Amino acid sequence: MRKVKDTMAMIVDYQERMMPVIHRNEEIIKNATILIKGLKALDVPMMITQQYTKGLGMTVAPIFAAAETENYFEKMTFSSFRDEKTAAQIRNHQRKNVIVCGVEAHICVLQTCLDLKENGYAPILVLDCIGSRKQSNVEMTITRAIQEGITVTSYESILFELMERADIEAFRTVSKLVR
Repeated sequence: MRKVKDTMAMIVDYQERMMPVIHRNEEIIKNATILIKGLKALDVPMMITQQYTKGLGMTVAPIFAAAETENYFEKMTFSSFRDEKTAAQIRNHQRKNVIVCGVEAHICVLQTCLDLKENGYAPILVLDCIGSRKQSNVEMTITRAIQEGITVTSYESILFELMERADIEAFRTVSKLVR
């Protein structure tokens, strides 16, 4: 069972020039915004990354709006953890569990999960919040993640796992989000 106090999230590369070509992009953005709003209600710290912003653009507006920030970590590495500033910030949070969502699933998202696991973290890959240009790449990502021992889940499942109980303030917020 994951605990809020031990958990943070990586919101990986939902960028303006990438999202239009991502398979099921509207559904992925919708799901990710629900996840992010739920994590905000639970006070889970989040980091947004952007891959080569000059070429791929900014994070799409719904993601920034859900996170209630426009702060992001610029990176040129595919894995968020291979960027020293991003890795340092992850270490600073001192949280073992790292929820990961974003695009492209088979590149930046998967490499982030693999590097997190290799460095002693417990990555949690949120399957209904990841995407790639081709659905076959998402399917390969899921298979590879499972083979590598990475936890896979859905946004609704991880939000309720983190809540643990129905008699907390965040329950009403999250329940409304997932309806």
